[in-house]
Amino acid sequence: MKAISIDVISDVICPWCFLGKRRLDKAIALLAGVKIEVNWRPFFLDPTIPAEGMSRRTYLENKFGTERLKTIHDPLIAAGKADGVPYAFDKITRTPNTMDAHRLIRWSHASGKQHNVSERLFMAYFNGGLDIGDRTMLAKIAGEAGMDGSDVSTKLDSDADVAAVNAEVEHAYRMGVTGVPCFIFAQKQGLMGAQPAEVLAEAINQFAA
Repeated sequence: MKAISIDVISDVICPWCFLGKRRLDKAIALLAGVKIEVNWRPFFLDPTIPAEGMSRRTYLENKFGTERLKTIHDPLIAAGKADGVPYAFDKITRTPNTMDAHRLIRWSHASGKQHNVSERLFMAYFNGGLDIGDRTMLAKIAGEAGMDGSDVSTKLDSDADVAAVNAEVEHAYRMGVTGVPCFIFAQKQGLMGAQPAEVLAEAINQFAA
């Protein structure tokens, strides 16, 4: 059976993308007999975040205003409880620039570890409150996922694949992607948003039939 490809356009500091990832995992579990190949594609939730990142509180206040911060995460926390996403927003102090995280995800494709690395990045940020813009942290996550952490560290200190990541993000913009997550099935049909597992499973089934 030919594998069904699913391209997930995502940013690892997007909380809805973490929810979408967990829902995709559920959808895949519902389709035990279908061969599925998941490819993670980059997107910048906010391309204006400086290279060194910025204060999480400042970022959220600038984007949503102080008043909305009191309840901004409530829908996500409720959805996370239903789908097993352990958000710990109170631990997050930095909003990082995600170029380096996207480079790591790109490099993990060759060893078939993209899904694992993406999960680890989401968990590090949204559950651990860790700075996933920090290169030492990224090399550590790479090593824990079974990659060569030393090699990743060397490449992160270069400009390897910066242009390639930017080109992929520009391609997403040209395709009309304005928000993430966005799931593209067999390079033909797209679904925007953190869709329920059943909706994702149905879409996969359509292409498997």
